[in-house]
Amino acid sequence: MNNSPNIIIAFLLTLLSAQLQGQPYFDTYVPNKYVEENIFLTKAADSSAIPTYADIRDKLPQPVWPARQDVINFYWRTWEIAFSNIRKCTGVNGFISPYIDPAFNDNIFTEDCGYMVLFCRYAYRAFNFQQTLDNFYAKQHKDGFICREIRGSNGNDAFQRFDPSSAGINIFPWAEWEYYINFGDSERLKKIFPVLLANYQWYSAYRTWPDGSYFSSGWGCGMDNQPRLPQGFNPAFSHGHMSWIDATLQQIAAGKILIKMAQALNRTKDVQDIITEVADLSEFVNTKMWDPKRSIYVDRFRDGSLSNLKTIGTFWALLADVVPKKQLPLFIAHLSDTTEFNRPHRVPSLSADHPAYNPIDGGYWLGAVWAMTNYSVLRGLTNVGQDSLAYEIAQNHLDNAVKIYNKTGVIWENYSPERLTGSGRRNFVGEGGLTGTAIFLEYILGLRSDVPNKTLTWDIRLLDEHGINQYPFGENGIINLYCKKRKKATDEPSIEVNSNVPLKLKLIWQGGSRIIEIKPDKI
Repeated sequence: MNNSPNIIIAFLLTLLSAQLQGQPYFDTYVPNKYVEENIFLTKAADSSAIPTYADIRDKLPQPVWPARQDVINFYWRTWEIAFSNIRKCTGVNGFISPYIDPAFNDNIFTEDCGYMVLFCRYAYRAFNFQQTLDNFYAKQHKDGFICREIRGSNGNDAFQRFDPSSAGINIFPWAEWEYYINFGDSERLKKIFPVLLANYQWYSAYRTWPDGSYFSSGWGCGMDNQPRLPQGFNPAFSHGHMSWIDATLQQIAAGKILIKMAQALNRTKDVQDIITEVADLSEFVNTKMWDPKRSIYVDRFRDGSLSNLKTIGTFWALLADVVPKKQLPLFIAHLSDTTEFNRPHRVPSLSADHPAYNPIDGGYWLGAVWAMTNYSVLRGLTNVGQDSLAYEIAQNHLDNAVKIYNKTGVIWENYSPERLTGSGRRNFVGEGGLTGTAIFLEYILGLRSDVPNKTLTWDIRLLDEHGINQYPFGENGIINLYCKKRKKATDEPSIEVNSNVPLKLKLIWQGGSRIIEIKPDKI
């Protein structure tokens, strides 16, 4: 008897059964050895109670500026909204720490949360916002990948890891290093270093072209609708076979910070590949992504041609510190050019001379002003010794945001570059909290900490009476600072400083600078 028909039927039934049950995919992960050091993967969830703004307000830094009470009101409203957005981790989403919600769609985002902890570090005595990032670390894949968006409802990644939009700005090294500089927490540095190193190596393995440059997408880079890609590619979701200037510069900046971390932890052997890559990438952007005719860094297309679009993402070159000294004046001049990035409200996300520039409401990323990109520009300018320009831009941005707040009672997601209007989500704190806190404290009041070196810089530019009480310095340090009113910027400031910890105060004003040894006192 011929059994072949029965054999064929049995085979087909087996195939059908496999399809109905779901054929499992092959495991294509290449494990990263540093993920084995990730303690957050097995850390128990923190079910601590969440503080309320009313309960902790007295623990926050207390700025004083009698001539600008509207700015002080803006500052306090920012913190009030921030504390209203703290969420508890749940058994369903698998998060391990209470966290500040980005105020967008109930999901957490790498870039938003990274920028939020950059300003929330000033509230350390009231609540440890830094643990927000622990929820990302607890979701790290075994190859080092951390998804740029994770669902608050169930803790699942919002993207498959090889999607061009699955990885965002590599901001965690910066966010963690700033926390270390402000608090000197070497124990946390030890814990997060292998996590960030594995994540950096994932970017290096899966977000690069053969020439070593990096790619992203509109969603991946966070600037969703900028018309950066060649015709035929989706501006939000495609990489367009381009070398992306912001993604490449961000990896240089992240790499340099990881090298600093390794030096602080005596783990320099772990970053030899990064040292090489940083050098190679720095040369690449200066030889392949620098437009000598316009003196600016731009995206590079697959055929080697350069984009004509000038995005605010180019100024990551300042944070990455890759601009040769002879090119620096020409490069930063774009920030003062009224036909480009010096608009009535600074700094637009797209140069004003681009055809897609939207002067009405900024069109989201077609010129709108954002707190997070402005903060990156400001910190980049500080990184290359351009604090005067940084102060000018910060003053413009804060004044505009406060005027709009006075008129509308709202802290907006983004702002028009030409009009006194805001757009997007209302009371966006969120990364929008940077304006009234970090930008105000660091660039208007002029305070920047370096706790590992026991130094506080006070760059005084205001002529008004001003100061701050309960400024945090390290884990237990509290400083009160007060400056009397002056007639001229060149007058040496008359100051009063009290601190419960010893430190060096680097006092700077237009007419000079000096170092003051501050001895501890009771506060």
